[in-house]
Amino acid sequence: MKLVTWNVNGIRARADQVTSLLQAEQPDVLCLQELKALPAQIPAPLRERDDYWSYWHGSKGYSGVSLHVRKTHCPEEPRFWHPDFDGETRIVIGEVAGLSIASLYVPNGGRDYPAKLAFLRALEDFALASRQLGRRLVICGDINIARQEVDVHPKLRDPRLIGQRPEERDFFASLLEKGDLRDVGRELDPDNCELFTWWAPWRNMRQRNLGWRLDYVLARSAIAAKARHARVERQGTTSDHGPLVIELDLEST
Repeated sequence: MKLVTWNVNGIRARADQVTSLLQAEQPDVLCLQELKALPAQIPAPLRERDDYWSYWHGSKGYSGVSLHVRKTHCPEEPRFWHPDFDGETRIVIGEVAGLSIASLYVPNGGRDYPAKLAFLRALEDFALASRQLGRRLVICGDINIARQEVDVHPKLRDPRLIGQRPEERDFFASLLEKGDLRDVGRELDPDNCELFTWWAPWRNMRQRNLGWRLDYVLARSAIAAKARHARVERQGTTSDHGPLVIELDLEST
């Protein structure tokens, strides 16, 4: 199974790039975040595709996530659902090939930091409950936390900044522990100190690879052990995030 997750920072501005991504990568599952559009506002070429089961979960000009499953991989339409703590179109879960795959967009926290922490607490509780239920959970998306120091370029490290604060990283560590989740991208590339997924849109930060790692695929341990390849596509898109591509060898799971 090939998974791709990408914060598009506005689906209407990036519709052609999403189409190109689908053609180039042909993912089995595509997770998008920060749509900034209602389902009815999704450009028709994406909304009317017949090769993917698609679930658009958006708000006007704010937040929003979607989940897309290739029909050749999943002939029957998946069940899509939302946990109780989804109050701002920030998470959708699809039941795909025995996995519960979530497309997730955690609040940035810049406008309401306590709300971000509340969301993280609810996410942690959900991951724990999923583990207790035996759910084979895979979380894909923008968690808006640089998990460790190495996940921020040295020139940009500042523990006072939202996204790098110690308490946020503590939440991240607790999420992994309680949910029996592993950071697939980092495990496949443990020594890469230039592994970033977000770059500020000024001063050629992207071209210079002065960034943060904010986008993740987190998977239950048994699933993460079957991951075979991960990469970030830094070039070719105009969002401030790059697509993260993960390949899983599910036949041996």
